[in-house]
Amino acid sequence: MNTELLDGNLMADIEAAAKILAHGGLVAVPTETVYGLAADAANPTAVKKIFAAKGRPSNHPLIVHIASSSELSKWAEDIPAVAYKLADKFWPGPLTLLLKKAPAVSGIVTGGLATIGIRVPSHPVFCKLLELGKTAYAAPSANPYKQLSPVSAQQVMAGLGGKIDAIIDGGPCAVGVESTILDLSQKPFRVLRSGPISAAQLEQVIGETVENPLVHSVAVSGNVEDHYQPKTPLQLVSRADLQSLMVKNEPNAACISIGPVSDNPAGSFCVSMPTSPVDYARLLYGTLYELDQKKPAVIWCEMPEGEQWGYILDRLRKASSNF
Repeated sequence: MNTELLDGNLMADIEAAAKILAHGGLVAVPTETVYGLAADAANPTAVKKIFAAKGRPSNHPLIVHIASSSELSKWAEDIPAVAYKLADKFWPGPLTLLLKKAPAVSGIVTGGLATIGIRVPSHPVFCKLLELGKTAYAAPSANPYKQLSPVSAQQVMAGLGGKIDAIIDGGPCAVGVESTILDLSQKPFRVLRSGPISAAQLEQVIGETVENPLVHSVAVSGNVEDHYQPKTPLQLVSRADLQSLMVKNEPNAACISIGPVSDNPAGSFCVSMPTSPVDYARLLYGTLYELDQKKPAVIWCEMPEGEQWGYILDRLRKASSNF
């Protein structure tokens, strides 16, 4: 299959992508979180192609993207009032709500589960596609299963080129990591995947406690032990250990620090990341991808500390080989 690279700045190319999707094809689309692999969520045959292209197990549910909260009732039932309060506050944006699926929704989309994950994306290209298509799109991250989520069209092409119909280049992703997933299908409400919107932010809107377990067994997108992984082994270390390793200057090793580290060894692949979690998250997957291309033997990564780093640490732990 020849994968066409489309320009998100050209309306003709967005319209071409909408036609591909309307005819049951697969298009990688930019979102504010990461690039997603989209198919018409109302077309089970098209949705099956997502699993085949990614090598993703068919029992691993997909997130459905809609144009606005007014479409929630087409895809979910028994929707609690708090869902609309959260939508008013955080949509469009990186929050996925897990709700009871509507009877008409195919189990292929939900991995055979009685629940469905739904969100409204904010990227203008994806929003235009939703407007043109007049449907919803199932769109997990546009990468081979368990590998790094892509934050650029080039990353998508490297991983899925030849397996999908097209990629829309909408530039780099503004958020850089996947959405928060909040389970509203039962009480107590729980965060099932940590993300840019924290449990504390959700509690301010809901007005009650939101559980935020570090470990759980609920099947949602991205909830597997090993995920978001670079091809190079990633080792999480303390800042002190990172400094010691850098002084040793082992050949063909890469390192990622939070802020600058003194005595960066010449000749090694060292990246000083932002000290702000938001800025760090935006650059994380792109940095790991770029280091992967240099083919180091190992990537040492400073382990972040503090509650505000929770969702980033979640991604790093799943990406690392020592957790």
